Amino acid sequence: MQRQYLIRVSVLILAVLLGWLTAVTFARADEPQFTNLLTEQCPDGEFPGWRSFHDAPDVDTRDVWALGDDGVLRCKGKPLGYLYTEEDYTNFVLKLDWRWPPGGEAGAGGVLVRTTGPHRVWPRSLEAQINTGEAGDFWGLYGYRLEGPAERTQALEHPQFGKLINVEKVADVERPVGEWNQYEIRVEGDTVTLTLNGREVNRATGCDVVAGKIAITAEGDPIEFRNVQLQPLD
Repeated sequence: MQRQYLIRVSVLILAVLLGWLTAVTFARADEPQFTNLLTEQCPDGEFPGWRSFHDAPDVDTRDVWALGDDGVLRCKGKPLGYLYTEEDYTNFVLKLDWRWPPGGEAGAGGVLVRTTGPHRVWPRSLEAQINTGEAGDFWGLYGYRLEGPAERTQALEHPQFGKLINVEKVADVERPVGEWNQYEIRVEGDTVTLTLNGREVNRATGCDVVAGKIAITAEGDPIEFRNVQLQPLD
């Protein structure tokens, strides 16, 4: 009798486990997956799904941006501008790696989300800052609205760049020149969260909820990117 009871209990436990595993499998299958957004550069220098803007005349994309066989996107940094997606995105998770080239120097760069309006240096957007020493900061560019803790937030007017809002990071975890850094930017509703090298370093609320481009910038200094991956949340 005891043996039969144990068998029935074992069968019941196994059935519950199989049901749970099946539910988890189907749930994961329904979740949007990460897609690599930068996998190819065409012979004309363009990237499928992307366009470029340059703050100088007669500049081609390949004059600034080059995707190597190793999957590393190398940016010369000049002229100023950015590479931006053809599609608009509102809610998503963006992951990418970036570094200052080995043997070089740290400089300036950034990742723009919810980019709208006319192309310029710099367009209305929320920037996840990459500038050396400031990696992890948020900037609301050209009037883009966001909020943060009072002790880490400042607003200013710039004669060229318009209204700017800065929310400083909570920790400095940027790696040295030549080493890869990992950004994860979660953009969901009016909240944007930035994780750098596995640590949450910034969170902005009250953000403008608009569909816009994703962009990576050329700000005068060589910089490298890889594994640019997107997971939609809509």
